[in-house]
Amino acid sequence: MLDVTSPHLLGPVPAHVTLVGAGPGDPELLTVKAVKALANAQTVLYDNLVSPGVLELCAAQAEKIYVGKQASRHALPQEEICQLLVQLAQAGRSVLRLKGGDGYIFGRGGEEAQALAEAGIPFTVIPGLTAAQGAAANHGIPLTHRDHARVLIFATGHLKQDRSVDLDWDVLSRPQQTVVIYMGLGTLPVISAQLVAHGLPASTPAALIEKATAPDERCITGTLGELPSMAQAHHLKSPTLIVIGEVVKLREQLHPRLEEIHGYPIPSLRMK
Repeated sequence: MLDVTSPHLLGPVPAHVTLVGAGPGDPELLTVKAVKALANAQTVLYDNLVSPGVLELCAAQAEKIYVGKQASRHALPQEEICQLLVQLAQAGRSVLRLKGGDGYIFGRGGEEAQALAEAGIPFTVIPGLTAAQGAAANHGIPLTHRDHARVLIFATGHLKQDRSVDLDWDVLSRPQQTVVIYMGLGTLPVISAQLVAHGLPASTPAALIEKATAPDERCITGTLGELPSMAQAHHLKSPTLIVIGEVVKLREQLHPRLEEIHGYPIPSLRMK
């Protein structure tokens, strides 16, 4: 654990914590406000999903502390991350907490904000582009469309401690909506089976988007029923987003033109 009482860490009291969303990976998708905060950062606590390109924008003198979490491998448990934020701030250190995507969308930023508020630490929140927005924009999938989806749902497919996936399947199975599931790669068979069992046709268009906005991102399209075999056939790894809904069909029309505008091919595969 970092010694937050070391003399070189001391500064003006009270300190301030800035909770920054780093976006889905491409540093050019950062907000102007986030770039300014990174350029003036003193101490940066960053997660596993923060890309190297974003970290390069930190001030040269900034102290970077990795607190990332991966499946079954946590540099620090969430409770200790919250405690470290409070301790650093109480020691007079100005802290920038950097999270992939948006910290308030499945980033546990709300828990960290609560810990700061309870400790009386002033903080600022700078939102980031969430992964679903970056992934959809890059691959020609509008998340909403008046002809196909008037409701947009973000959900997490993360396993609970008892290895179950606790989601409201009836709500997720309704027609005329788009469902984006984060952290669901490991539970795809359950997600696919439950949605079909609750009335969503197995033929519903679906996409898996790996490493959204990164140089090596991939998008595989098919159907809801094919999701588990899609992931297995293409050896997908986290982070991978699941997009389910009729809007995925629009990719066939929009994606070719996106490639032409970008001037380079965006990796894309379709299940046969």
